[in-house]
Amino acid sequence: MTRILVLYYSSYGHTAKMADAIAEGVREAGAEAEVRHVPETAPQEVVESAGFQQMEDHSCIGGPDELAEYDGIIVGSPTRYGRMSSQMAAFWDQTGGLWQKGALIGKVGAAFTSTASQHGGQETTLWSILNNLLHMGMTVVGLDYGFEGLVGVDEVKGGAPYGATTIADGDGSRQPSKVELDGARYLGKRVANTAAKLCG
Repeated sequence: MTRILVLYYSSYGHTAKMADAIAEGVREAGAEAEVRHVPETAPQEVVESAGFQQMEDHSCIGGPDELAEYDGIIVGSPTRYGRMSSQMAAFWDQTGGLWQKGALIGKVGAAFTSTASQHGGQETTLWSILNNLLHMGMTVVGLDYGFEGLVGVDEVKGGAPYGATTIADGDGSRQPSKVELDGARYLGKRVANTAAKLCG
């Protein structure tokens, strides 16, 4: 069975909810989905003062070598000044050994993110994730326009050709909408189906 890892970091739960929706899409496509998070690297006093959530719904990945066990990897991170979070970047900074061995070449990858505002760096954050996957030799899948939720201006919504996104608002009060979660599920299905064809 095709195995897909949904690997994320989340400070306030928005990216975690998107990760769960992506995993649903992977499973709907008949593949195995495992949702894991990267370690928290912020000092405990920062975690507590900022009110970060603990990502308790999923287990922490053991280390970068585990990435080689999967046929596809879908990576999610909230935006930090238009790029992935330091927690996610720190994890990818440890993957040099995988790169040297070519351990991820030919595997399928994708990205997702959460920002406070519509123009808060969603696409640049997605690219900051995709850059890592491309350097690893992975085949990248985006959120294509087969997902009709990418078009239309009838409501505030995330989503980009480069990956699934959600908008949290400045205080984090907005939760992922139906169309955003549907986009996440669509991306999960696309990755699972692509990985089944390429790695099966």
